[in-house]
Amino acid sequence: MLAVVLGLGAGFALSGPLAKLVAGAGPAKPKLNWTNPFSGWVTASPEDVLILGMDVGGGNTDVIATMRVDGGQTTITQIPRDSYIETEQYGAMKINALYSAGGIDALKREVSSRMGRPIHHHLIINLGAIRRIADMMGGIEVDVPKRMFYTDNTQGLYIDLQPGRQTLKGRDLEGFLRFRHDETGDIGRMERQQMAVQALFRKLMRPDQLVRLPALMMSTGEDLRTDMGPMELGGLITGIGTTKLTIHHLDGRPFDQGGVSYLEIDWPAQAEPEAADPEGGETPRRSFFLF
Repeated sequence: MLAVVLGLGAGFALSGPLAKLVAGAGPAKPKLNWTNPFSGWVTASPEDVLILGMDVGGGNTDVIATMRVDGGQTTITQIPRDSYIETEQYGAMKINALYSAGGIDALKREVSSRMGRPIHHHLIINLGAIRRIADMMGGIEVDVPKRMFYTDNTQGLYIDLQPGRQTLKGRDLEGFLRFRHDETGDIGRMERQQMAVQALFRKLMRPDQLVRLPALMMSTGEDLRTDMGPMELGGLITGIGTTKLTIHHLDGRPFDQGGVSYLEIDWPAQAEPEAADPEGGETPRRSFFLF
């Protein structure tokens, strides 16, 4: 943990020089590689990271997303938790149950296959850590779109929010991120997650918050797990801090099977090229993302 904290702290301390390195034209000068230990990771070929937010019980994945830092852009693609999948080993299920059935390797293989590109690393965070991080940051400002009220005693979840712009932290922020008991269901929950992540990102980039990042990461304790070393994690955070953030989610259509509600997802790897035009050109693949 100390190595991770030192790596993250150094990564943000170097975010200024690395921003110039990433934005500059032409190859990096050798001396920059000596002075910036994360520069090789940041300027290497882009890699996809699987992000999982665990529910309080630690079984199913409440949040599933991929993240890619490429040049001047950080792209987060959300995958609906109710996405229907069929696996050879575990059969048909919602994708949020695959982690419990087969572990991180099974989920990485499934997402890699359906997204059409390999998943190199993973970050797993228990959503309970959000309460501690938000408290240490003083909360984040979001615009609550509607009245939200829901109680789940089995997970210790109590949501009671009024509409309007406000600063959320602790259990209120966790409830805002997890609420899905309205007509929009999982799609509305993902849209609120987009709103919160963008607000969190803006606040983390403030100088007064950057210097606190090591303490914030240490506060997560066992609620944060990753296969990345401290240098890679520091490089990832540094890359995010010097790029533009875009968040979108995969589109899908609801259906029922055996009394269970699912989403049929249009996965990027399943996209077919459209027919060539009469002049011999090819029309681009259609996008399956909602922005």
